[in-house]
Amino acid sequence: MARRGERVTAKPTSMLSEQGFRMPAEWERHEATWLAWPHNRTDWPGKLATVQWVYGEIVRRLTPDETLRILVRSAQDSARVRRLFRRIGVDVKRVELFRIPTDRSWVRDCGPIFLRRNGDIGVARFHFNAWARYRDWRKDDRVPERVAKALGLKLLPVKHNGRDVVLEGGSIDVNGRGTLLSTEGCLLDPKIQVRNPGFGRQDYESVFRDNLGVTNTLWLGQGIAGDDTHGHVDDICRFVGPRSVVLCQEKNAGDLNHRPLAENRERLEGMRLEDGGKIEIVPLPMPAPLSFDGRRLPASYANFYIGNSSILVPTFNDHNDRLALGILGELFPDRTVIGIHAVDLVWGLGTLHCLTQQQPASQL
Repeated sequence: MARRGERVTAKPTSMLSEQGFRMPAEWERHEATWLAWPHNRTDWPGKLATVQWVYGEIVRRLTPDETLRILVRSAQDSARVRRLFRRIGVDVKRVELFRIPTDRSWVRDCGPIFLRRNGDIGVARFHFNAWARYRDWRKDDRVPERVAKALGLKLLPVKHNGRDVVLEGGSIDVNGRGTLLSTEGCLLDPKIQVRNPGFGRQDYESVFRDNLGVTNTLWLGQGIAGDDTHGHVDDICRFVGPRSVVLCQEKNAGDLNHRPLAENRERLEGMRLEDGGKIEIVPLPMPAPLSFDGRRLPASYANFYIGNSSILVPTFNDHNDRLALGILGELFPDRTVIGIHAVDLVWGLGTLHCLTQQQPASQL
């Protein structure tokens, strides 16, 4: 007990939320969008050159209203990227290239998860182990710390019970008000692709509460067929506002995705937001099944990216493309909805949201 007149010093806390940090929603103003230039041919066998042109289109569509920050491996890569951008009409003054090596190009999962505290931006230091599935991850795991150093931002360690925490950005989605979506299939399966051995529901909820400003975690069930992450939420359900989500729906009862997506809807209908309010659920169609070399691909319209003035939506030469674009257009009337051809992208087992990571603006 302090004596009368004696100053009491608050005990420092390692909990980022108690320090005032939180994870903003994707629709909040960005300073920049991050990409990692594709170079790993095993991700897109026979399609890498085509995929690089698709990246160019993503950049061309985003640069009018935000900076694009792109990870490249070498000076040669930098020169190639700038040549391609000039050919397709990208404003290269809005592009910044960073010489940071990567194993793959899925910056949503290995890249920095940015947190904001008033006007202060920091990088949450989660770790990455290639979805507990692949061997090439050591360069990717260092991306957050290298980005923080390059930008002069605080690197904010994330630990739980003294342990480093593995977490991919595609495994979570937030409304910026305290509610987070994730799936049991991705984070809670005790045997398949286990990111943090021994972690259970309460462990993850503590990580989210202590570090992301989340007070309310909503657990959906399984992800979609073909998803090599074993259930990332950004392929099935996304916040489109503080109180509303889009949720994928497969009407074909014979399709592998029909039952898991229906079960997720049943769960979500019984869930509530951080303030106890009901969630508005907007159904989003699924494209017809896509496969390559006999493998089902995780094609989903939910893998869209919210830019400052546009919504980039993957399209698949499917009759539901127009319907999905229309639904998202009504939900984001202040942004232009743009379809990006993603049949080649999804051969890499991911599309637009998987390839991008937003850096929030320091001021709203």
